Amino acid sequence: MSSENEQSADPGAGAPEQLALIRETVRRAKVPRAKPRTWRGAPLAERLPVARVLVNKGVLHLDQYFDYAVPRELDADAQPGVRVRVRFGAGGRNVQGGRREGGGLIDGFIVERRAESDYRGALAALASVVSPEPVLGAELLALCRAVADRYAGSLADVLQLAVPPRNGRAEAKPSPDPLPPPPPPETGTWERYAQGPAFLRALAEGGAPRAVWTALPGPHWPAEIAKAVAATLSSERGALVVVPDGRSAARVDAALTETLGAGRHALLTAESGPEKRYRQWLAVRRGSVRAVVGTRAAMFAPVRDLGLVVVWDDGDSSHSDDNAPFPHVREVLELRAAQGRCGFLLGGTSCTVEAAQLVESGWALPLLADRERLRRAAPLVRTVGDGELARDGAARSARLPSLAWGAVRDGLRTGPVLIQVPRRGYAPRLACERCRTPARCRHCAGPLEAPDQQDLDCAWCGQAERAWNCAECGSTRLRARIVGARRTAEELGRAFPAVPVRTSGRDHILDAVPDAPALVVSTPGAEPVAEGGYAAALLLDGWAMLGRPDLRAGEEALRRWLAASALVRGQEDGGTVVVVAEPTERAVQALVRWDPAGFARRELAERAELGFPPVSRMASVAGPPEALAAFLRTAELPPEAEILGPVPVPSAGPGRARRPGDAPPGETWERVLIRVVPGRGAVLARAVKTALAARTAKGASDPLRIRIDPLDIG
Repeated sequence: MSSENEQSADPGAGAPEQLALIRETVRRAKVPRAKPRTWRGAPLAERLPVARVLVNKGVLHLDQYFDYAVPRELDADAQPGVRVRVRFGAGGRNVQGGRREGGGLIDGFIVERRAESDYRGALAALASVVSPEPVLGAELLALCRAVADRYAGSLADVLQLAVPPRNGRAEAKPSPDPLPPPPPPETGTWERYAQGPAFLRALAEGGAPRAVWTALPGPHWPAEIAKAVAATLSSERGALVVVPDGRSAARVDAALTETLGAGRHALLTAESGPEKRYRQWLAVRRGSVRAVVGTRAAMFAPVRDLGLVVVWDDGDSSHSDDNAPFPHVREVLELRAAQGRCGFLLGGTSCTVEAAQLVESGWALPLLADRERLRRAAPLVRTVGDGELARDGAARSARLPSLAWGAVRDGLRTGPVLIQVPRRGYAPRLACERCRTPARCRHCAGPLEAPDQQDLDCAWCGQAERAWNCAECGSTRLRARIVGARRTAEELGRAFPAVPVRTSGRDHILDAVPDAPALVVSTPGAEPVAEGGYAAALLLDGWAMLGRPDLRAGEEALRRWLAASALVRGQEDGGTVVVVAEPTERAVQALVRWDPAGFARRELAERAELGFPPVSRMASVAGPPEALAAFLRTAELPPEAEILGPVPVPSAGPGRARRPGDAPPGETWERVLIRVVPGRGAVLARAVKTALAARTAKGASDPLRIRIDPLDIG
């Protein structure tokens, strides 16, 4: 028999305890139990009984706040900034006991507690407080509101980008105590720039300088960013650095650790995983760390007392978010610098047209090195044009001009050599060897490609082609119209049989290579860093980058070339770059002179004459023709708005990967561009948002894709 049964055998034992338990149960029964579904009959909070809530509904006609009653039991936790669950969509018919009931549960954020509501009807009660952790502060809310207005989007959609998903385990762990501010750093390599020491000094003294920084080639830019962050932290303020990818973030992270020591900054990247990233984000919000480095989503990081925002390589497409309302890191950090009156540093080895406009307008000052330092730091750049290729037998047989072959041979004597190829794969595009007719699939007429050396597949439907012959001349022999990275690596391996060949591309990206003779074949943006720098670099098939039908083709080609060339040793150390492109092209000349700022200024002047962004503001509206026409009829656009188009939107073919901006498979879409003069962008965004909200409120089923200041306008 157990001890419990032995105790219950005595009728007098435990009687006082049982009576006390009964009395406590009766007392609890007298208190109205709150019902999580409706809180019917539950008393409200005595002070500020109304919570203004932003519900997680991204539709534009619901882009507003909604008032909810705060039950007394939730009073302590239902503070501004916390996540809550609310009932939404019940309408005003189901009212019981002065409370609106019904509707589906949806997430939201409390933005304010109020004494009374502007709404005179019955309020629904908060269903629950998900977590008492306030994750949405007033500054972050104001920033998200400004971003939503600028990009004609909803506040709920922006908050989806700004506040990471909750992780209970990370939230339960306390953040470490903040460390004292570090001392002001030494200027170091910032002395290479005329205004570099003054920029650091202004940050350390609590100033808010704004600069467009054209960085010298070489490996020093992560350490220079770290010194700017250290100078800001020494003034007891915070700093935020946003870079385009995880590899760049890792380099800046290492430089910050070396400069500041451990525990003073947080790394926010997708590679960290949800729990670790949320824990780091909470440490930033709680004030445990004042410095942040991360990729695109880090642009909203809630850094306390923000004193500096840094963008590196703002021309990289990774800085533009793929989710509505498609904000760009550069524009968001400009808003943060203006609202928070903090410093701004836009850096890169190249210079975008938008950066040139910031300098031209006087909003930011240029941060440059003098030409003598630039000549010593930059490699020697030489060009090979079409005429030289046609006369060069080595180029026809091995796809390497004699000049390039000599640069590779000489470079391999002292270190690795980088070869940049604009396409991945083996032979991405093929044509008849005899008549140059493009090779097409017999099933869907899509382009044939050779992903490896043996197979011949259709790029659209994916069907294999076993016995191709040219429909024009009957030939069965093919030639490569565009040669990929793997084919290039194979050819170079035959030309230099004793040298190892490494490839870096989308499928497998190398972070670094040792300082030893090797051939490194890479697609643009995937170039690994070489210890001590590359001895030489070849930039092949420049026509493939310059010939894209895009307004930014020249700017993007120059940015890619400069990024690769910046990894090469300086001219003093024998570094050489050979670019295979027409020497008369403006982007090629800018590369030879290493003058990205001058190229950007000329591009800006031309766009001003033509009325293209960033001089003008544009909205891109795409969708089915009927829906697009109806939108334009109802939209109250500014009187000076100019409508360009409509033009057809390309659609992804069968089996082909859908690119951003493509129409859905099987659908016919059109696109218009709406252009206004500078200073009227806010009016345009408001008109577009209002018209789209009216469509969604009426239940329009035809989709429309809206994008303010699109990156790609053809």
